[in-house]
Amino acid sequence: MQSLRSKLVIGLIKNRHLFSLKLKPEVVDESFSVEKFRESIDRVSARIKLPKDVVTEKVWLNDMQAEWIIPENPIKNKILLYIHGGGFISGSCLTHRMHVAKFAKGCGLKSLVFDYRLAPEFPFPAAVDDCVTAYKWLLEQGYLASNIVVGGESAGATLTLSLLLALKEQNIMLPKAAFSISPITDLSCSAKSFQYNAKNDVAPMGSWTTWTKMYVANSDTRNPILSPQFGNYAGMPPLFICVGTHEIHFDDCVNVANVATSYGVDVTFRKWDGMIHAFPLLSPLFPEAKMALQEIFEFVKRHTGAEE
Repeated sequence: MQSLRSKLVIGLIKNRHLFSLKLKPEVVDESFSVEKFRESIDRVSARIKLPKDVVTEKVWLNDMQAEWIIPENPIKNKILLYIHGGGFISGSCLTHRMHVAKFAKGCGLKSLVFDYRLAPEFPFPAAVDDCVTAYKWLLEQGYLASNIVVGGESAGATLTLSLLLALKEQNIMLPKAAFSISPITDLSCSAKSFQYNAKNDVAPMGSWTTWTKMYVANSDTRNPILSPQFGNYAGMPPLFICVGTHEIHFDDCVNVANVATSYGVDVTFRKWDGMIHAFPLLSPLFPEAKMALQEIFEFVKRHTGAEE
């Protein structure tokens, strides 16, 4: 049974337009300003402080800014490569360092987050190419693929799966394991859950078509690197896929989990009743988010040997 606290928090998020004295929720259409959206998120993110037992260290991956998020006494030589979300049009080290800090602490891993190129300035495949660059940079630093776990939420969850398929295509050693929180896996946005969960989820109405079009541009949505639901997962590492039943991405998550399983991949698929998009990142605000996040920590620890 869904907790009362989660109903309260999710209800507040769904009705966030009321805090701005607007009677109706935001609708994203052609008039949407990416620049203003990014600025508003950056302003909020800049005010959030990290836990005192987590430190950050800025680095450059060729021409790409990145940031190490380092907990106290991290497991030696084990790495989490975190790919941030943001609808493919927003997000950065700044906006996501507080989220990555949760994973770094919970998994006991030195974690890397990076500023991949964003749409509409840089549509597909720029973001995927940058993910490959970040992963190869880790290998060049001497980290073993078998000691790397990759994961992300929302657009970052999609890019996590895209990265795996791109690495396989380029014959690059795959990571030890990966987790994907609320990915969109068919960028045509044709899954039925985009319709039946449109009013259940917290994504602004119309955002999934407007933002996704910016990322897709003129690409074929059947391209598996763009839409990982159509990929060949043979030989992929263990996957953890998490989704809420009230998400517009629900069907996409079910479908990609089934596809990966059909290829013999060790898939852990967790669906949470009544939960919204990328809800584990809302931990510790309500019990379901805390439990879902803990499950991901345990998955990562199991595959990095942290439980030993």
